[in-house]
Amino acid sequence: MTLQWTAVAFFLYAEMVVNLILCIPFISAKRWHLVFNWRIWSWLSPYWNKFFFAMIMALVVLFFDAIREVQKYSGPEPMQDAQTNPNLYDHVHMKLFRAQRNLYICGFSLFLWLVMRRVVTLLNEIAVASENNAGLQAQMDNAFKAAEKHQENSQSLQKALLEREQSMSITENQLKMVIEKLQSQLNITKEAVRRSNAEVEAIRRQAKGLAQEYDRLLREHSLIQNLQSAEDKKDK
Repeated sequence: MTLQWTAVAFFLYAEMVVNLILCIPFISAKRWHLVFNWRIWSWLSPYWNKFFFAMIMALVVLFFDAIREVQKYSGPEPMQDAQTNPNLYDHVHMKLFRAQRNLYICGFSLFLWLVMRRVVTLLNEIAVASENNAGLQAQMDNAFKAAEKHQENSQSLQKALLEREQSMSITENQLKMVIEKLQSQLNITKEAVRRSNAEVEAIRRQAKGLAQEYDRLLREHSLIQNLQSAEDKKDK
């Protein structure tokens, strides 16, 4: 195996290990998200996309080179030459085996490279979605608590309004009773005032009659005195 294919093989083994580690079930996406947010990855992020596409281009080139080697040693001309020479037959099959091996190694390396990128992206998206879900759940809990508090306040307000209406109705009935009582007292007072006025009028008339009778008696008394005086003068 040449140096380039040895490097591709080690790269394939490293990809397999990394993908297996990323797929470990007891390591959650949140932990991977924390790992991916380390400062070292922020330093390497400007070069990550360049390295990713450079590896894709290198693996694609090696993949097409492996396809060319497979077609080269699986064509009719090498097989015809191999049938005429037994030693050449083993050599051609060995070259074909190596070309097919290199094709598989390069193909799987390219496939796992894309899969690893996708797995990392999905882990980040799952972690972000979990954080957003936790935030939304917290908002829903706060909204539910606020709704419950609002409902309790509404119920207490309705209860207070009902009690106020009841107290107002009771107060209104009491006011009606007080007004009726005052009205009856006013009527009684009016009747008493009317009777008092009638009595005063009667007393005034009686006083007027007494004054007239008193004046008449005074006139008669003065007349009698005058008559007595005149008789006394005659006797003398």
